[in-house]
Amino acid sequence: MAEPRPFRLRGCGGSRKFGVAAGTLRGLLRKGCRLLQLPLPGSRLCLYEDGTELTESYFRALPPQTELVLLGPGESWRGCASDIERLLAAFCSRQDAVVEAARKLLTDERAPHRQKLLADLIHNLSENILAEDKEDDQKWFEGLESRFRTKSSYLRHSCESRMRGYMREVSGFIPNVHPAARDAYRGVLDLMAEKLKCVKYNGCYFDRREEEEAARLCTTEGWFSCQGPFDSDSCPCRHSINPYSNRESRILFSTWNLDHIIEKKRAVIPELAEAVKTRDGREVNWEYFYQLLFTLDNLKLVHIACHKKTTHNLSCDKTKIYRKRKQNHEIS
Repeated sequence: MAEPRPFRLRGCGGSRKFGVAAGTLRGLLRKGCRLLQLPLPGSRLCLYEDGTELTESYFRALPPQTELVLLGPGESWRGCASDIERLLAAFCSRQDAVVEAARKLLTDERAPHRQKLLADLIHNLSENILAEDKEDDQKWFEGLESRFRTKSSYLRHSCESRMRGYMREVSGFIPNVHPAARDAYRGVLDLMAEKLKCVKYNGCYFDRREEEEAARLCTTEGWFSCQGPFDSDSCPCRHSINPYSNRESRILFSTWNLDHIIEKKRAVIPELAEAVKTRDGREVNWEYFYQLLFTLDNLKLVHIACHKKTTHNLSCDKTKIYRKRKQNHEIS
């Protein structure tokens, strides 16, 4: 029989801690359920610090006095963040008073670390993520043209402006195209421009109301995550931002980049010009180049610090540059 060891135990919804001793995980779970009046079936124990659920072998390795949380059926615990969320929820109704009090403290505070904590608190409590219309969050719209009445309308406009800029770059390459191929190149540009107009310049990528399209870039309620350098799986610094939260975040989001994985200037546009020049009766697959230039097939949202300026050394897929012409079969 294992020697009983003392642990500090608390429930998911309260802050009161109880001292409980047990030699096995099952024994501790049984005592905890009796103490907190929870049903044993479906209940489990996890670490207070990070929410790691305990197994019997993990339990045996824990030092005495480890703080644990007892979860009932359907309950979850995400570590210390769960306590912070409960704290913020407790004074949510007095949020303006808390912000004002923090600002007064900040004016008299001289210690850099405490200044940073107070500034972060004010910033986070000043968020108004769920507000969409101008009348519900006028501070967010400060400095913008009066024609923007919703947050999504402004962010759609910003995305559309980026796409129009990409189109101007493709058009600006015309002087570099072989003279004999320029008309064909312009024909491809016309097709791309028409498609961009049909999809409203892909402004939905940054519109939180267009959930199906935006889901590939953002999470719920407008959170966007940096997708990291092109040659790694994810952003090493875990950059994330919600441009809908407050004016500062909206301005900061403008410094994030849409990075072409296969580079626009070095690879995609020159390859398109070469394809038009050497098509030799073949049909250029303009929709493939459109995807590379204007869609999330080849675009990643990245924090400015993660936007590598070095050559990516990636090229277009040679098998997709041309496509077979459709055959018209005469019926006899």
